[in-house]
Amino acid sequence: MLRLWKAIARTLCAAVLVATGLAAPAADAAVDAAAADLPRWAWAVVRGGSAPTVSYQFGTWASGLKADATAGDPGQVLVRFPQLGVAAGGVAHVTAISSSADWCQVQNQLPSGDDLIVAVRCHRYGVGPVATPWFSVVFGYGGRYPSPMPYQALGYVRWDGSAVATQFNSSQIKSPAPAPVNTVTPGTSPGLWRVTLPGLGSAGLAGSIQVTAVDPAVPTRCKLGGWTATTAAQNITVRCHDAAGAPLNTGWNLTYHRESAVVWAPIAPYAASAYTFDNAPDTAAPYVPTPYPVSYNSVPGGLQISGYGTGLRRVSFGDVNAGYGYPGNVQVTAFGYGAEFCNLYGNWTEGLSTGVVSITHACYDGATRVAHPATVTYVTRPR
Repeated sequence: MLRLWKAIARTLCAAVLVATGLAAPAADAAVDAAAADLPRWAWAVVRGGSAPTVSYQFGTWASGLKADATAGDPGQVLVRFPQLGVAAGGVAHVTAISSSADWCQVQNQLPSGDDLIVAVRCHRYGVGPVATPWFSVVFGYGGRYPSPMPYQALGYVRWDGSAVATQFNSSQIKSPAPAPVNTVTPGTSPGLWRVTLPGLGSAGLAGSIQVTAVDPAVPTRCKLGGWTATTAAQNITVRCHDAAGAPLNTGWNLTYHRESAVVWAPIAPYAASAYTFDNAPDTAAPYVPTPYPVSYNSVPGGLQISGYGTGLRRVSFGDVNAGYGYPGNVQVTAFGYGAEFCNLYGNWTEGLSTGVVSITHACYDGATRVAHPATVTYVTRPR
């Protein structure tokens, strides 16, 4: 098995992602027949090449299975999600967990038999690959199953560096399958793209966005570079930079979600979720961001953001974990025009009796912690 993992590691640069699907048995009559292509999702927290902590992982795989991880090249970890190989057309997001200026990127995601491999590599600004990478990773595949809640929305795009490799738009789940609708337009300068998600529009900013760099070889990081909305579409800017902070053309994954988890979970086992947009990072006192639709909690527990030290921010989601009792998953994405980036400043905490989730994230300009806008999203599993 170890030889197989290392062989995968050596061939990542040449691997080609092939988006695939699996036809499931006929769906319930109340759901379009095409919805038999079911959503799938998974997440984990990984430290080094050791197996993810069981309580910090979850997936839509058969009971008794679990994710595992194997160290590859320096800074690289291969995460294996069982029974998700058929969902390789989804997208993965990863966030470094560190008290230093670390970031992580997806190198590739590809099926390996029945399973899915997500190759992650982590770097430290000004140093190079992280000796013992620590990160939070989440993967989601939308399938073709509509949400019973019309106000929920989710769209994702994987850009392979030159074209859209895979995509999903929850407003376009129908039979026969519609033509692709999400569009990506490269900017006139390097490291800049305009993404349009039609049918997912809102009257003003609403929802949340995660962006993760995807590059098999070059250290790179990507962020949410701009965001506007109309009632017809979400209009999003992606910006990417190399290790030194110069704009860079590369691949990336983007997910937009509104009143939904960062994964498309309209069917059992469902998910509790919360998100927010720290768009006033100089505010030390506890506050709730405006406009209010950029924050959400799937339970009526509220949320707030406050300062926690230089370049450190504390996000609290009230009651979202109540009745669940599992650690869930957190992702963070920087927002803005420059090369700043953000990570998780240590693992988050979850009050098993109160259900309050407390998340501390840090943002960096180079190796220096700075106040910087960021989007933060949380998802947890049922018992």
